[in-house]
Amino acid sequence: MNKSLQQIADCYLSQGLKGKNLRKALENDTKYQNLLKERKSRIRNKYGITEEEEKEYLLPNEEDYEILSIVKTLENKNLSEADSEIVELIKTQLKDDWRSPLLNKLRQLLPRG
Repeated sequence: MNKSLQQIADCYLSQGLKGKNLRKALENDTKYQNLLKERKSRIRNKYGITEEEEKEYLLPNEEDYEILSIVKTLENKNLSEADSEIVELIKTQLKDDWRSPLLNKLRQLLPRG
């Protein structure tokens, strides 16, 4: 019987591995890495995300792929300036440094005085 990603991770957890040790064990587990690669490829194809986009954005969950897919669709629509701004802000939330764009936008909204 083939094990799932979770079952493989659970096996290492039951051996007492956690944190960096767990991550290292999973990185070195060929079966886990192959399953992960297959899963990412399947999800990437489902949502029309390129490998380059996958590298550019943090996409740990399938919902993140869906968000990026919707953002890409909306970027090709004739949106109002306000809606385009919202879509662009949402897109920044998928980046490693998502806090800076969010803080910049919040600061713009503060009353000047």
